[in-house]
Order: sequence, then structure tokens, then C-alpha cells
Amino acid sequence: MSNGMNNRRKNNLDEQFVFRQILPQEADQAVTIEQICFPPHEACSEKMMRGRIARVPELFFVAVDKKTGKLAGFLNGIATNEQSFRDEFFTDAGLHDPQGNTVMLVGLDVLPEYRGQGLAREIMTRYQNIEREKGRKQMILTCLEEKVAMYERMGYHNHGISASAWGGEQWYEMCCTLND
Repeated sequence: MSNGMNNRRKNNLDEQFVFRQILPQEADQAVTIEQICFPPHEACSEKMMRGRIARVPELFFVAVDKKTGKLAGFLNGIATNEQSFRDEFFTDAGLHDPQGNTVMLVGLDVLPEYRGQGLAREIMTRYQNIEREKGRKQMILTCLEEKVAMYERMGYHNHGISASAWGGEQWYEMCCTLND
């Protein structure tokens, strides 16, 4: 995609959405969006989602539709000094280390009606930029095989099959270097 096209898409997204940290009163929306975006065996529970929002709001980044004032999507994670993903990152926000040099991404959610316009990529790009500026070294995520190419287009490198078995699925571990 040309730079001009990227800039137009970014400007359109800036006109349609506000990008910022989640607010405590948006927890209900985040829980609902998680249930819409993931099948029950993969979705974060309400308790886990609320725990993440309460404990690590600075790593819970949202896109808010300017017309409705509602969340359209979000990306969230926890910081750590660990180098590989494990299922406990989904369930235990207490593993968050604010000084950690790695962000383990635990959820990218975009409501179906907002898909196909580059919102997921924009959320990821803005999140990466924020964490790069904080001095973080890398971001790691897991995804199903059919999402590997999408994340590769976002600058992530496939490190093969993950140790994570969340939801009884086979996940691929993807890594993006932010700072060397």
C-alpha cells in the first residue's frame, strides 16, 4: 500500500475513532466484546477481563467510535521479563511487572461491524509505538494458524508452535522487536 493510501486510511480512522487507555467504566463493554470476538473456550472470562482492566489499565488500549461513544475494539497485554508465552498470562494479571521489557499480548478484539477497515492494524501500530517509547524490547502474542499471515504483515515473526494450549487449541507464538 502506498504512503498516500496509508495516510488516508489513518486520517479516516482518526476521524472515526478515539484511541486511548481504557476507562474503568468501560469494563462491561470489554467483557461483552471479548465474548463476541472469541468462542467460549478461547474467550477470557469476565473475572479475568475485569482483573486485567483493574490491575493493568495502562496496557489496555481501546478504539472508541466517536459517533456512538462505544468501544469498537481493543488490545491488551501484561508486561514481564519472561521471553516466552504461557497460559498463566491470560489468567493472572498479578504476573504483570510494570518494569518488564516484554509485553505479552493477551487479546486483540475488534467487533465484526468494524472489521475490514484497518482498525486492528491501527490499534496494533499505535500500541507498538506507545510501548516502544516506554523502552519495551518486544511484544509477544499467540495466534491460531489462520492468523499467522495477518500478524506477519503487522511486523511479527513466527516462532513456531507455542507452549500455550489455551482453550485446547494449537497456538503459534509471534514476536515483534520494538527496541534492540
